[in-house]
Amino acid sequence: MRLKTKLVLAITGMVFLIAGLLSLVYVSHLVDAAIQQSYDSNRMIANQVRFALQNALETGLEGQTVDPNNTAQLRELVAAAIHDSASLRATLDSANMYSATEYDVNIVDTQSRILLSTFPDNEGKVLPWRPNYGALLAADPITKMREIYGPAKVFDIVVPQDRNGAPFLSVHVGVRTTLLQAVYEPSLKEATTLMAFAAGTALIAAFLLSNLALRPLEEISMQLDYWNPAPVESAPEGGELPKLDTAARVSTKIEQIGQRMRNVEEVFSALKENLDQILGNLQDGILLFTGDGRAVLVSEAAHRFLNIDGDNILGLQAREIFDRSTLLGRTLRESFDAGVNLVQEEILTETGRRIQASVDFIYDDRTRMGLGALVTLHDLESVEEIESELELSRRMAAIGRLTAGVGHEVKNPINAIVVHLELLKNKLGADQAPATRHLDVIDAEIHRLDRVVQTLVDFSRPVELRLREQDLRTVIGDVLALADEELSMRNVKLEGRMPANPLIVNVDADLLKQAAINVIQNGAQAMPNGGLLRVSLEEDRKMAVLRIADEGSGIPPEIREKIFDLYFTTKTGGSGIGLAMTYRILQLHHGSVDVQSKVGRGTEFSLRIPLAATEWGRRHLQPADVEETKGLET
Repeated sequence: MRLKTKLVLAITGMVFLIAGLLSLVYVSHLVDAAIQQSYDSNRMIANQVRFALQNALETGLEGQTVDPNNTAQLRELVAAAIHDSASLRATLDSANMYSATEYDVNIVDTQSRILLSTFPDNEGKVLPWRPNYGALLAADPITKMREIYGPAKVFDIVVPQDRNGAPFLSVHVGVRTTLLQAVYEPSLKEATTLMAFAAGTALIAAFLLSNLALRPLEEISMQLDYWNPAPVESAPEGGELPKLDTAARVSTKIEQIGQRMRNVEEVFSALKENLDQILGNLQDGILLFTGDGRAVLVSEAAHRFLNIDGDNILGLQAREIFDRSTLLGRTLRESFDAGVNLVQEEILTETGRRIQASVDFIYDDRTRMGLGALVTLHDLESVEEIESELELSRRMAAIGRLTAGVGHEVKNPINAIVVHLELLKNKLGADQAPATRHLDVIDAEIHRLDRVVQTLVDFSRPVELRLREQDLRTVIGDVLALADEELSMRNVKLEGRMPANPLIVNVDADLLKQAAINVIQNGAQAMPNGGLLRVSLEEDRKMAVLRIADEGSGIPPEIREKIFDLYFTTKTGGSGIGLAMTYRILQLHHGSVDVQSKVGRGTEFSLRIPLAATEWGRRHLQPADVEETKGLET
């Protein structure tokens, strides 16, 4: 059913219902008024007849002697007086002139015998029982309507005529229900006509109102067609496209636009997630401002450059973000205030950090109006560190290729030398003691050379990682528990600090333990007279950072870049393999190793391991309680 048809039917039905209810109320009041009016007029007739009856009795019985104990004589005298009274009969005959609903008028005695009636044939007969008109007058509207429109009935209005305070005669006026119908039937027809007129008017009004109500929907439909042109649909074979009413068309178009909005929202969410991930991984700080100077895009690195905590930068003005108390903030603020581009300006901050800052204002090519600004912050020192790490990686790769080749070329000759040396020992026998001693020395040195070559082969050999997601606190806790007893024998106090929340990483626990032990042993060896070795684990954005700081003599700047080279060592009896192996293990886990050292004050190694996807908010683990480990201070 079309919406317009529904509106027409609904409005018509509502008006018809209201008109019907009002008409029923009107008819009910009309019936009440007709019954009351009929009662009043017929009651008046009954009183007039009773008054005429009283006069007839007084006139007819005047001068008559009546024995009080002779009731038969009294009835005859009364009947004669009533029949002989011309005025009483005239009053009965004129009853129809005063009431349109009066059916008959009867004068009856105490035996219900009719003495005088407007129907002469009924005289001398017993008046049949008839319901009292007062019951109809007091009935509810539904009962009144049922009595009037039911089978024809005669209701009685009774006025008694007493004699010495006792019932003597009574006047009965009959009211017929069919006569009541005839009285108010014209008014009922008028109400029905009015109701029909109201229904017709309602139909016309409903049609006009439906058009008026649907006009905004038509306009909305046109606007939706403008913003969302509907595709041309082909009709099915042997038929036509179904015609939709306005509401259905609007609903369909809104649903189509909603689906497009949901699709766009999904694409936008994916793009925003990718953009957040890209900005989170950027080392450069990026801030994008609108034309009125409000920040709408801020990379995570920008917080570090500006020393601002929290994510409440978005929506702030440039003057609220850039602090004039710092050199970097003052430079950027002056560029914004003057509206002048800043091109790769190198700034040395108060902390000695070298930052390259750029401010590019964006303009509309056609109107030359300002659309916004882009601020780029570049850490020059981090670039140099990355270049240094790349150079170190290249050197490590070259060393790996070299060791693989050396191991392959040297291993076979060494094996041949060992075999022939054993043959030579057997041929010389025990009699050649001096020569045998020299052969033993050669044998020991060859075995030492073989161990060195084997180390080279092992270092260059591909490592099979056994990765598993686990809490890094547990891994480092095992390392500290293992190293505590050995360090205490060297008079080195081990102090460990762990975070309260889990740090989930995807690592090979055995290799990571080996890397941490290598650094801890180096720190302990840097303090031959004992001291404090601090080991702390913390979270830095999407990385877990293991810091190992000693109180040794520090690393001189001239050899700092060589400490991760294979076989480079400054310690007597050192192999130069530990830190190189640590660096390689961290590379295998996509991590890094940073070194901060001051001569005479100590060295701090920072081992950075990426957190697993678990720790990025895809699922949350419950914080674990930190248990005290032997030899640790928490």
